[in-house]
Amino acid sequence: MHTFITTRYSNHPEDVKNYDTGKLRDHFLIESLFVNDQINGVYTLNDRLIVGGIHPVSKAITLETVDQLKASYFLERREIGIINVGAATMIEVDGIPYQVSHKEALYIGQGAKEVLFHPAQSGETYLYFNSAPAHKHFPTKKVGVDDAEVVTLGSLENSNQRTIYKLLVNSVVPTCQLQMGMTELKPGSVWNTMPAHTHDRRMEAYFYFDLAADQAVCHYMGQAEETRHIWMKNHQAVISPPWSIHSGAGTSNYTFIWGMAGENLDYGDMDTIAPIALK
Repeated sequence: MHTFITTRYSNHPEDVKNYDTGKLRDHFLIESLFVNDQINGVYTLNDRLIVGGIHPVSKAITLETVDQLKASYFLERREIGIINVGAATMIEVDGIPYQVSHKEALYIGQGAKEVLFHPAQSGETYLYFNSAPAHKHFPTKKVGVDDAEVVTLGSLENSNQRTIYKLLVNSVVPTCQLQMGMTELKPGSVWNTMPAHTHDRRMEAYFYFDLAADQAVCHYMGQAEETRHIWMKNHQAVISPPWSIHSGAGTSNYTFIWGMAGENLDYGDMDTIAPIALK
C-alpha cells in the first residue's frame, strides 16, 4: 500500500470556541502531506473532501482505494484535482500520459480506474490534490496558467496585491463539484482573502507553498465574531468548514492553493465580512 488517508470529523462552531492551540491544530491543520513514495491525505467529513499530497521519489506510485471509500477503486464515485507544486512530472490516467509542469493542474473525472504518478526526471515531485464525491463523469483535462481565468486584486498599499489563477473552475473545465485555483501574492504583500468571507454552501481547504523555510503564515479561521488563528509552514494545508472565514497573513509573500466542494459551482457565492467587523 502506498495510499494513506486518515479521517477527520466535522466540528460545531460552538465547540471550536473552546479549543486550545493544540486541539485547533489537531482538528484543522494538516502538517505532513509529503512522504517519500507515498500518497498521504485527510478525509474530512466537511463535504467529504479529501486533501492530500503525492511524493514519488524512487518509483511510480498508484492511487489506491482506501477503506473510507468502500469502493473498488479510488475514483469509482469521485473526481480529483491535482496541482503540481514541484518539478515537472508525468501522470498516467488509464494508460494516457500527461506531462504536468510546475503550477499546472490536472483534472481527472469520476470513473478513471488507474492513476499512476511518476517521479520527476529533474528535481522533486510534489503534487497537491483535492478529491470530492462525483455523480457524473467529466473528461480528464490538463490546465496550465495560460489556460486559467486570471484576476488581479488588492494593492501594495494594503499589503494584499495578488493574482488569482482559477484553474479548475466551471468556466475553464467542467466538474461535478470540485473547484481549485492558486493565488500568488506579490513581493511586499502578505494578506490573502481580504475582505474575509464565508460560504455556507461550500467548505474550503488552503495549501500554502512558495514560503521560505524560515518564514510562516498565520492562518485565520472561525466565525467572524469569534476568530482563531493557526501558524503554518511551507507545504502545509488547513481545513476550513463552511461556517468559517479563511484568510492569512505571512511574514513574507507566498502562494496558496484553494480548493472547494459543496452545493454549487458559483465562485462568487460568498458572504463578505468587512475587516472592521472581525473580532
